[in-house]
Amino acid sequence: MGSIKLDGNTLSTTEIALVAMGETVEVAADAWLKIEASRSVVDGILERSETVYGINTGFGALVSESISPDELVNLQVNLIRSHACAIGEPMSINDTRAMMCVRANSLIKGHSGIQRSVIEQLISYLNQNIVPVVPRIGSLGASGDLAPLSHMALALIGEGEVWGDEGPVDTSQILREKGLIAVDLAAKDGLSLINGTSQMCSLLVNAEMRLSNLLLLADLIACASIEARECSIRPMDPRVHKARPHHGQSLVAERITKIMKDSPNLAAHADCERVQDAYSFRCIPQVHGAVLERLRALSETLEIEVNSATDNPLIFPNISNPGVDEVISQGNFHGEVLALAADGMSHAIFELAHISERRIDQIVNPSQSNLPPFLAINSGLESGMMIVHYVAAAALSEMHGRTMPRSAFSTPTSGGQEDHVSMGATACWNLVKSSDHLAQVLACELIIACEALEYRKAEPANHVLALYRLVRKICPALEGDRSISKEIEIIASELANGGWLARIEAEHGRLPR
Repeated sequence: MGSIKLDGNTLSTTEIALVAMGETVEVAADAWLKIEASRSVVDGILERSETVYGINTGFGALVSESISPDELVNLQVNLIRSHACAIGEPMSINDTRAMMCVRANSLIKGHSGIQRSVIEQLISYLNQNIVPVVPRIGSLGASGDLAPLSHMALALIGEGEVWGDEGPVDTSQILREKGLIAVDLAAKDGLSLINGTSQMCSLLVNAEMRLSNLLLLADLIACASIEARECSIRPMDPRVHKARPHHGQSLVAERITKIMKDSPNLAAHADCERVQDAYSFRCIPQVHGAVLERLRALSETLEIEVNSATDNPLIFPNISNPGVDEVISQGNFHGEVLALAADGMSHAIFELAHISERRIDQIVNPSQSNLPPFLAINSGLESGMMIVHYVAAAALSEMHGRTMPRSAFSTPTSGGQEDHVSMGATACWNLVKSSDHLAQVLACELIIACEALEYRKAEPANHVLALYRLVRKICPALEGDRSISKEIEIIASELANGGWLARIEAEHGRLPR
């Protein structure tokens, strides 16, 4: 596809993910008019020597400090330098590119008063893959993501570090090599660059993309476990879900029914004596569906946020009547809506991982299934899949620690001026890490289900068989005990990146969304 067009209003999270992976961007032609109109408001304020927060005053608790006209450029540069003090491991290049894309799209809405040249510099960096080195830790998720975005802004003015072929290098070196120059800031530019929710958004895009794959694959992996455990799919009957018509629940039941409709293995045990299966099988639609609904809510929130103006103050030019423009100090930089979405999603996917771990137990526990204990070929002499279950439980414990809502820990800052913050950046990173652990738990369930299928005479459903074959290319059936640590990691990565899902659907049909 061609460049992603930014207009401040229609950017999708899928497009952000493409930019994160290297796609170029361009600014919609009519967006420049909005940008220039809002900048003219800033210029008018300066010409009239009016005092307006963020343009010619100090920041945060220093709001009452007026700045002389000849110091306004220094004010913006000092703002960026002083705020660029984030710590910790750097954000990934993909997450940083996503952050840059979201920041550009927000500025393009035309409410920030930023110079055209600054946006052009940001777009140029994206398109030439000049990616700032941004330490991850430093944002409180209110007043935006100040510290991380300041590292991004530092690179735009030729300072700080960007990623080279072999690691971080001085920005000035890359600019010399490419024949580029740093951008010159003017009043309001620095604040516009750093006052926004762009880091939070970039981390949520990362998590959302992976969870979109993992939640669908969780249903398919559950089908593999249904096959392995020889469970009934009568609980998926559409009449059941019409009687309790939650959308997510109904959709999961529909998916499982579609996957399992052609299963020879299911047909082979249709008349077994088991009356009811454990909740971890019987209640898959109710649990998986609830998590799916949480993800849909997060996606809707995120789609709004990446097309929002999150700067402060915001500028509202009056195109038809110049001179009666308004500059409003407000709180769109506050990331509470993102923090709550991320916290809720972290809890939701813990529940998904928990029910997955319970299905593992149903398969390997000799008191629960008619399979060999822990699927060991020589039980006692060998442990089989016993410790794979332990690994899933350990990853689940990691997730459990992350269910504590980060948004509950507001810490007042800036001399009490910023007395309630969202901790949204921490909440969003928490979700990214929890999605990693979810992939690991699902990988453990999948490996164990595939091993259990070795003991079933009939083949599973086509979608399940395709997934089984992909697993077997990485993780062969047991012939005796061996370490499968690396295999779990590889399969977890394949599940999260969506490649396997695309291949299976291309071969056997798209699953309901």
